[in-house]
This record gives sequence, structure tokens and C-alpha cells, in this order.
Amino acid sequence: MAGYVPLHRRRREGVTDYRSRRRAISSRRALLVVRISNKNVSAQFVRPAAKGDLVLASAHSAQLRKMGWQGSLTATPACYLLGLAAGKKALEKGVKDAILYCGLAPFVSGSRVSAFVKGVRDSGLEVPVDEEVLPDEERITGKTIAEHASKLAADDREAYAKRFSAMIERGFKPEGYQEKFEQLRTSIAGGKK
Repeated sequence: MAGYVPLHRRRREGVTDYRSRRRAISSRRALLVVRISNKNVSAQFVRPAAKGDLVLASAHSAQLRKMGWQGSLTATPACYLLGLAAGKKALEKGVKDAILYCGLAPFVSGSRVSAFVKGVRDSGLEVPVDEEVLPDEERITGKTIAEHASKLAADDREAYAKRFSAMIERGFKPEGYQEKFEQLRTSIAGGKK
């Protein structure tokens, strides 16, 4: 007679997808764990172990503020820049490749997580994903945001001021997204771009 088999606590809480984690661990590579909230982005390169995951390198969107980024910390350009910085940091710690592990969150083509992965890949670290799922250069550089801000500023100043109020308070003009992005990308990449 088959009885009731309860789910693991972390699965019940909606935290861990054990099947996905088992597949990722069996690859014997480091795991790249990316989490995006409403206000921040964080990522860790972890090596799974029986007693708990060992964090090899980590990155948090607050680091972008220290580098001079004044735009949104959770927008696609910020996710790319943080991925680039995280990849550089992981390479310094000896991580050469990683497997993306999203847990229960779905991986969506062109999303902020895929922008983060593109940044990691552009740093020189290998993360196996199909090129087609990564966002295009216009989204990564913030061109779409800048165009939207320019159009909104011309059409409806009140909506513009409301939509971009946090950036404007920090002294950042959303129309200049691309220029600021390129400056920070060059700084993180070490002047190579």
C-alpha cells in the first residue's frame, strides 16, 4: 500500500527545484545562481557540496552604485553590467565555466537573467546557453530605454517626470542611458571596448 510521501521542505516553500539542481550538480561545474527582486540583482558562483554550497564569487547590484551607475539597478543594461563584473570577479577566483541555475524561476529568452548571462559570457567565462536566447545589443545598451524616455519627454512631461523620477532625483537623465552604459562597460572591461 502506497502512503503519502511529503515533498521536501524547500520544494514546498517554492525555493528549490531538486530535479533541475540534480542535473546541474551532475555536470560537475560551478553553478551560476541569479536572483532578481524588485530593487536588486544578486548572483553567486557556487560549488555544490554535501554540507552546503561553497560560494566562489558573488555580485550584488549595489556594487554598480559604487562604480558610478545612476540608472535602474534592475533594468536590462544594469543586469548586463553586473554580469560582466561578476564574470571578471569569478575568473579572478579561478572559475572558468558555470551552469546557469534558476531554481524554480523560468528562464525566459531576452529577459534580464539572459542579459546577466550575456555579461558573464562577454567577460570570458563559459556559460552554455543558445545565442538566440540572449537579448540584442539595443536592449543591452539601453537604447530602447533612451528612445522611450525621449519620446515621453516630448509627448508628456508629467508622465516622463513620474516614470523616471528616481533616476532624475539622482541626477541621471534617462536619455543618456547609452553613453553612461558604454562608459561603465569600458571601465569594467578594463578599457578593451
